[in-house]
Order: sequence, then structure tokens, then C-alpha cells
Amino acid sequence: MVDRVLEALGAAHEGSVGVLLADGSEPGPVDFDVGSGSHMPSSTEWHCYDGRHGRPRAALLRGGCSCGWRGAAEYPLDWTALPGDQPLYEADVDLSGPIADYEAHVSLIRDAAVPLPAELTGLLSDLVRVLDGLAVEEPLVALKALADLRYVIAQTGQDAVYELAAREVPLKEVASALGTSEAAARSYLNDYRHS
Repeated sequence: MVDRVLEALGAAHEGSVGVLLADGSEPGPVDFDVGSGSHMPSSTEWHCYDGRHGRPRAALLRGGCSCGWRGAAEYPLDWTALPGDQPLYEADVDLSGPIADYEAHVSLIRDAAVPLPAELTGLLSDLVRVLDGLAVEEPLVALKALADLRYVIAQTGQDAVYELAAREVPLKEVASALGTSEAAARSYLNDYRHS
């Protein structure tokens, strides 16, 4: 269930392989000149920093996350072993270190999230199973059940949000409990306030 919450609150923890330049700075997006036109595409994908066509050249790789987290471990790129005349994504670059660091970061977030009681997890699993079956066998019944659930979810969510406000629970604590960023948690709470 926590994975579904992380997915729903989503972009707060999207992983990436980040780069650092030789001077230790994290470069901004690389722009791609595609000729005339008002739109200039750009990217922050690690392989764009290959030094070709005037682009910056990455010296180190590290794990990154859209929440702002950056891995402490740095993985050097050995440019003496990398082809300088072809795109970096075609080279055999080992990304396992940055990816493992990001996965450890997400694991810590999952571990910090509020665990659901086993009874509630069981009820939710049963509900999903029944609704999945109804969606195929009796779609109108499934839709009616979902309409009723929307009301229950909106009301219970609103009650929970107001209770958090009454208890003056800090947004940072809410974000940690939900396994998301403060910005995503604020948006999530606001959705229930205005439902």
C-alpha cells in the first residue's frame, strides 16, 4: 500500500542519475539547438553532459531525487576509457551505484511512512480485490460503489485534515508520514480541505 501512496503522491520522489562537473558544481539543463523556432528543448539526463557540441562534461555521477536529495557517494567517469566522439548513452557506463543510492533513499522514506494496521491493510486489499472483480463482472455496481467511496473518502479526509490542523502537526511530519515532499503533502491536504 505504501508504494501506491508514493506513486499517487508521485513526482515528489522520482529518481535520477545526477552529474557533477569537475569544479564540483551541479550543472543546469542542457539546451539542444534544433534550428529555428521558439521552443528549445532541454534535458538534465546524465548522458547529455558528454562535452560534445559545447555541452558541459560530467566528471562524477551520483544518485538524485526530485525531492532535492542528492547522494553523498560520487562515482567518477573515466573519460580515458569513454569514447569522446559518440553519445555518452552509447558507452558502457556503470550506473548501479547511483541507482542503488537512490533506492536506499526511497527505502528510508518508505520506512519513515506511517505503517497501516494489518487489519486496515487487509480490508483495503479485500476492497481492491472485490472492486476489481466488479469492474469486469458488474461495472455499474463498481461505479456506484466508487461514487459512494468518493463521498466517504472526501469526508474522512476532510475530518483528518482538520484534526491535523487542530493538533498543529507540522507539515514536515505530515510529509514524512505520507512518504512524500512537503509540497506534495501540502497539495494533498489542500485537496481534502476543498473537497
